[in-house]
Amino acid sequence: MASEVAREIPGSIIDSASRFTELRRWVHQHPELGFEETRTSDLVAQHLREHTSFEVTTGIATTGVVATLRKGSGARSIGLRADMDALPITEANTFAHRSRHAGRFHGCGHDGHTAMLLAAAEAISDCDFDGTVHLIFQPAEEGLGGGRAMINEGLFERFPCDRIFGMHNLPGRPLGTFAIRPGPMLASSDRFTLTINGRGGHVGMPHWCVDPVMVASHIAVAWQSMLGRRVDPTMPTTMSVTRIAAGEVDNAIPDAAHMMGSIRTTDPDVHDRIGDWMHITAEGIAAGFGATVEFEREIQNPPLVNCADCVELAVNAARRVVGPNAVDSGCGMLMGAEDFAHMLRVRPGAYIFLGNGEGRPMVHDPHYDFNDEALPIGAAWWVSLVDTMLGPGSGTQPS
Repeated sequence: MASEVAREIPGSIIDSASRFTELRRWVHQHPELGFEETRTSDLVAQHLREHTSFEVTTGIATTGVVATLRKGSGARSIGLRADMDALPITEANTFAHRSRHAGRFHGCGHDGHTAMLLAAAEAISDCDFDGTVHLIFQPAEEGLGGGRAMINEGLFERFPCDRIFGMHNLPGRPLGTFAIRPGPMLASSDRFTLTINGRGGHVGMPHWCVDPVMVASHIAVAWQSMLGRRVDPTMPTTMSVTRIAAGEVDNAIPDAAHMMGSIRTTDPDVHDRIGDWMHITAEGIAAGFGATVEFEREIQNPPLVNCADCVELAVNAARRVVGPNAVDSGCGMLMGAEDFAHMLRVRPGAYIFLGNGEGRPMVHDPHYDFNDEALPIGAAWWVSLVDTMLGPGSGTQPS
């Protein structure tokens, strides 16, 4: 149980655990996709206005919500971010709080993230601190760029944050444990498409053609070889061609072939350069066969890179909640991607994992469900983080 794992959870959070479990399950039943989180956004804003002393601003990046609380005369400020959107997946669970909307499902735990930050908001309202706390409820984390949209709409100009923090549940990690690391922690996530323009014709006369399928095959192999010689092998990088499409019949070479796939890397320098490497390689191979190419890359998320000082703050806050033995401050990198990386590119901060329990389905699995026993632990970490950075005695922490 959460109460058996955690060491320092405010009594108000423990007392309200069942209330926030009910709230979390309501959000789970009513999932909304990116930039469509109107009911969730309304719920968040209403709850903050009725149960906390935060000043609430709505409508940022369509459905985003930011709540602000200032105490004392301190100039320091902290941002706490939770995501609100669901996935376009049909849920396979049969419990009572399963999704009521086919094809929409809180399969990543954003319902739990929202509930934990709301629970923390109530406790933070009663905390003694000196400075400003901004609660950022973000839309459209799942591949639609909600974090980038909030930044583009002036998030940090309107709500300045010296430090910004995010948290995500992680199935497979024991309940009541935290995991984090300084530096690169999660990979980038980019899509690419490549069109190869050749010259079609009869398969019996290939010498009169420029075969785009042959060119595509050479490019796919060359890209993999390129990664092995251009990228530091200690920095995980993957490039996967996930689709090659061309032609309609078996006896004709087509005019064009189309490729698409995904790029992931934990190295910001590689992320900046890999698109050019791929384009140059494809152009050179195509030219050798007499073909031309059109290359497009869509940058979804950059690598997520944690600030070392902010990791120290996050670790200290976690240790106060669950004890030192339950905090892994040097966990391994994962090749998953996270929209919060956009915020970490413009503000120093850190992203931490909260164990969702061993033996539970992984996120994006149709059988996934957020572990409600993690709610008070995650909420307590948010409160501890505010106290660690802005509370009494926080002057000894990194500024």
